[in-house]
Amino acid sequence: MLTALVAAVLVLGVAAFALNRTDEAPAAGPSAQARIAPPEETPAAPAPTTPPPAVSPTATAQPTPTAPDPGPTKGAGTFTVAPADAKAVGRGTIRRYRVEVEDGINIDAPSAAAQIHGILGDPRGWTNDHKNGFQLVASGAYDFTVKIASPATVDKICGASGLDTHGEVNCNVGNQVLVNSKRWNTGSPQFSGPIEEYRALIVNHEVGHRIGHGHETCPGPGKPAPAMMQQIYGLKGCAPNAWPYSADGTYLGGPAVP
Repeated sequence: MLTALVAAVLVLGVAAFALNRTDEAPAAGPSAQARIAPPEETPAAPAPTTPPPAVSPTATAQPTPTAPDPGPTKGAGTFTVAPADAKAVGRGTIRRYRVEVEDGINIDAPSAAAQIHGILGDPRGWTNDHKNGFQLVASGAYDFTVKIASPATVDKICGASGLDTHGEVNCNVGNQVLVNSKRWNTGSPQFSGPIEEYRALIVNHEVGHRIGHGHETCPGPGKPAPAMMQQIYGLKGCAPNAWPYSADGTYLGGPAVP
């Protein structure tokens, strides 16, 4: 009986050992998830890009040219004499003149006198005839004045001598050259060029009358308009010009106007 019991125990032990080996056997190698290498990712094709719409360049706004200020239409009626003297320019008859600027029209008298002296002494001016000269003075005896005045004052002084300047133009009366401040400040629609050139035309035209020149007209299409032409009323095919003479000394005249 003992022998049979031992045998039974041995059988049970063997069975248990076999069972334990089956339950505890390690899995063969790493888990499936660990062993499978992830597939190489194929880079996604880039999405087609649409070029941005062409942008038209934005036009840069250009500033509108500011029209020159014509200044007041009426001044104080009184004048300031420019405190300026200069050596005589030219030869022959030397005419002494002074410059006066009406008060209240915002034009500097010394600056205006310097410009007028430069115009009358320019080689293209009346001194080129070798018969006439000019001297700017501030005091003492003088032959004529150059007065820059408002349109209303020019009309009044010129009108007293029977000349109608209608608020627009200049005149030469008695011993006075009257320069309309509107023209001094703005030039003329007929004259393309710097304002300094138009000022030269005013002075040369009116002083031309003082030394005996009458009005002239266009000598031909494309030619320089004479300084003695009333260019503000139209050029008649001529080119704008401020000077009586060219740089080489040629007189830039035209047919006389009756």
